[in-house]
Amino acid sequence: MASARRNLLLFVIFVAINGVTLRTVMAATGGYKTDAAIFIFGDSTADVGTNNHLKNCTARADHRYHGIDFPFSKPTGRYSNGKNAADQIAKLLGNYKISPPPFLSLLATHKSTFKRNLLRGANFASAGSGIFSATGQLSFHKVICLEEQIQQFATVRQAITELLDSPKAVDDLLQNSIYILSIGSNDLIEFELAGQPGGRDKFLAKLTETYAEHLADLYELGARKFAIIDIPPIGCCPAARAYNATGGCMQDLNDNARSFYRSMQSNLARFSLVFKGFKYSLGNTYAMTMNVIDNPRGNRFKEVKTACCGSGPFNGVTGCEVGANLCAKRSDFLFWDQFHPTETASELAALTLVYGEGSEYVTPMNFSSLAMAA
Repeated sequence: MASARRNLLLFVIFVAINGVTLRTVMAATGGYKTDAAIFIFGDSTADVGTNNHLKNCTARADHRYHGIDFPFSKPTGRYSNGKNAADQIAKLLGNYKISPPPFLSLLATHKSTFKRNLLRGANFASAGSGIFSATGQLSFHKVICLEEQIQQFATVRQAITELLDSPKAVDDLLQNSIYILSIGSNDLIEFELAGQPGGRDKFLAKLTETYAEHLADLYELGARKFAIIDIPPIGCCPAARAYNATGGCMQDLNDNARSFYRSMQSNLARFSLVFKGFKYSLGNTYAMTMNVIDNPRGNRFKEVKTACCGSGPFNGVTGCEVGANLCAKRSDFLFWDQFHPTETASELAALTLVYGEGSEYVTPMNFSSLAMAA
């Protein structure tokens, strides 16, 4: 990375850790805030309460200690001590304090204003879900897979169409909206647990193909600006370390994450040539997270292996709940629980995705450039 770009990234990191105001960030980086709607799809990295509305779903974070640093220490369904990546990106990218609310919450509690609320966006992400429709269903009894999330978005499109009563207005709104996707980790984890290493290449090819089909479906529904957050080094999360005899990262999980990133690079580049108006930004959270793990002090973290909340080796054996170990200073930790980042780590990632320059962490443009793209 060129010197100027590295200095910018270091500045962004300084902002994330030291709480410099958003206005200062925007002035220094040429940042941009959009009035466009934001629609968010994904798994627990982006869920802001969807699963709270699913009967019998066991992938839920609506209990303490989750949300301990959220306003009023409220557990909302976010797998975080506070705001998650969806909140942080929405705050930086649009005129939001936090992520748009879960689609199911809008449907359940705001029926009189349901359609009008959708003009600002919605969050469809469901913890435990995956790119494959079957991912998470047996483990958690019921989660909303990416295919079903896109079906919910089709409902949103219909509601917006009825409200605006103008095909051109609908097309303009949807084509200028930002579509954030953060999903895939659960698919890789379930494959690894199934113990089928001989089918690795076939599995990754099918996973990439299925993701491409979902993106094409979103495109057909009017989406044009895709902000995609790729799979982090899940082999280095506390849960993986806890079950690795060496306490190190599980290399197979990490290798699969890197392979999937390369496949996504190729697919997205092809999409931008084939589909008129298709624009994208691909966030390399694998490289971003490994940079923190390899250089914790340079990124202002003191602990990058053990979770802030949990139990067992690396606090990675059980989830974060009352009775688990809980660290006192969450901002010192990269990981909040077995799998998920702390609010501080999510903020750092969001700043890099939205404002970072160069292709090391986000390509071919950052999320704010994507928002501005005509």
